[in-house]
Amino acid sequence: MKQSLHKAGAADGSSPSEQLLFGGPMRYDGGFVRDEAASAQAGLWTVVRQIPGMLRLAWRLAWRADRAALVGVVLAEVGRAGAAALSLVAVNAALGHLFSFAGESGALRAVLPAVLAAGAAAGAGAVLAVVSSWGSDRLSPRIQRTATVALLERAQRVEMASLEDPTFNRLLESARFGIQSVHRLTNESVAVLSTLLSMAATGGVLFSLSPVLLPLLVLIAAPRAWGAAVTARRRRNSVMAWLQHMRASQLIAQLLTQTSTAAEIRVHGVGAFLLHHFEQMALASDAEQARLAAAGARTKVAAAAASGLAFVATFGLLGVLVSTGHLALAAAGTAVVAVRTGAANVSGLLSSVNQLFEEALYVGDLQTLAIEAEALAIPAGGTDLPERPDAIHVEDVSFTYAGRTTPSLDKVSLVVPTGKIVALVGDNGAGKSTLARLLCGLYRPDSGTIRWDGVDTATADRAQQFASTVLLPQDFFRWPLTLRAIVTTGRPGHHDDARALTEAAEFAGMEALLQKQDRGWDTLAAKGFEGGVDFSGGQWQRIGTARTYLRTTTAGTDGRRPFLVVADEPTSALDPAAEVRAFDNLRRLAGQGATVLLITHRLAASASADLIYVLKDGRLVAQGTHEELMAAADDEQPAAGSYRAAYLLQAQQYATRLPDPRPVADDQGSLR
Repeated sequence: MKQSLHKAGAADGSSPSEQLLFGGPMRYDGGFVRDEAASAQAGLWTVVRQIPGMLRLAWRLAWRADRAALVGVVLAEVGRAGAAALSLVAVNAALGHLFSFAGESGALRAVLPAVLAAGAAAGAGAVLAVVSSWGSDRLSPRIQRTATVALLERAQRVEMASLEDPTFNRLLESARFGIQSVHRLTNESVAVLSTLLSMAATGGVLFSLSPVLLPLLVLIAAPRAWGAAVTARRRRNSVMAWLQHMRASQLIAQLLTQTSTAAEIRVHGVGAFLLHHFEQMALASDAEQARLAAAGARTKVAAAAASGLAFVATFGLLGVLVSTGHLALAAAGTAVVAVRTGAANVSGLLSSVNQLFEEALYVGDLQTLAIEAEALAIPAGGTDLPERPDAIHVEDVSFTYAGRTTPSLDKVSLVVPTGKIVALVGDNGAGKSTLARLLCGLYRPDSGTIRWDGVDTATADRAQQFASTVLLPQDFFRWPLTLRAIVTTGRPGHHDDARALTEAAEFAGMEALLQKQDRGWDTLAAKGFEGGVDFSGGQWQRIGTARTYLRTTTAGTDGRRPFLVVADEPTSALDPAAEVRAFDNLRRLAGQGATVLLITHRLAASASADLIYVLKDGRLVAQGTHEELMAAADDEQPAAGSYRAAYLLQAQQYATRLPDPRPVADDQGSLR
């Protein structure tokens, strides 16, 4: 079925349904895909060679997280191996006494010490297993917590440009999988260590009984090891080959059940269309599972047959050794117990090793990210910035986004005076938002300088630069928190400051919104959770405005109050009355001494700005007040003509007289 599906589909293995719906296989563009492929292609010996390194990685993480627990686990596992060896020795002694005193009245008394020793060893092994499990359960969450905190701490300090770089982003995504793999790595490494020690103890006992017995363990274990390895590899390869089909099926299932798609599914009949393709892909997946089941059954039969033959050969060899006097009967019985115990450990060992190898790849990415993130982190400290500079000077600044060849800003020079409203206008892609992010310190210029008075921000304390800035972006993140937490984000000391919250709500026009909420400021802005509420775009912009006001009018922990407010299309989702009020609020902020950097396509708003900069294709093409740009001759500032034309075009939309929809009577009194 798998082959017919691939023949009916494309050369890349995608089915006709996937070709139609998704244009091909559903492969994630993430760093973890590299590790998926590596774990699928790695052979058994490649995995085995990696065991020491994987164990070192696991122990290194565990040592940092909880040394006492790690030492306890290792000692417990060593003790368990010793107890297992002691138990085999005691069993051998007990069998020796039984065979020596067979039929005699003192047999039980002679055997009793060995039996008690075997019982004590078994009991000690059970207690040590509990200790090991306790230590492992204690280690796993602590290792995961340590790794998670380290990842998040480094990720939130990385330069924004690095965070947007596709290569670093893939590594970050893979490292997230590494966090999930950390605790599994610990558990699997403990399982591998336990099994290896147990097998070493068993092998040591066999060797002490007779060196020729040691190969018997390999003879019986080899078929089981082969069967387990073949089955695991076959299933792993199948999962990797069919992962794209499973992802496509899961996506279709999500589309059929999501609220956002419900209307079209019902009105346009999309549901039946998607369900048909889901069923076709599910049938193909069922056939693949049946193929795996049949292949697995054949492998198990072959492994069981080979292992059975090995057992027959083993018992035959033991019989020969006993009959020729090279091995005592008690030692032969002990050997049978030891060989069966060792063989049973092999399948579990292979499974743990394969899992350990895969988890170690992801955890390795986590460590790589830690190194990369540290190198790409925003530098700490630097030259002090003035709390309130007279102006921000931009001199010949250029900037190009990673992966692009055309600069977003090309040798831009301008001045942003403090306490004024400065508007950045221009077409989409002109570089307005990029320039704003540079002024905030989110990006660093590729060339040129940005100075706060005489201080170059390239060498300045970035924490001070961020503390002096407030962002009101068009697409600001809608935090799934309470309104109280959202508005006071960045000002945690004001969570219970009723006066500051009230002033912020009044400034942003949030009073009506708050009155409609049963929980007021404690309303959760996350629909889908108990008590959660979904707000409209306009309501979210009011919430953002309230946060802007509170951050602007209060000081941070370092005593700084922001003076630079970056408003990027702050009224795109507001109704006309709210839009007028929002621009009035920005003027009020400027009146209180803030510098407002306004990015807008609505030139009626920029008309009231103190200074306007016109950008086009990353270059500054015109500047001045609204009156100056409107009055500029085309030969003096050619680009001013485009500003003037755009302003008049927008104004004309409001000046155009709409036709009267009421019927009009003609000369004969008829309506037309």
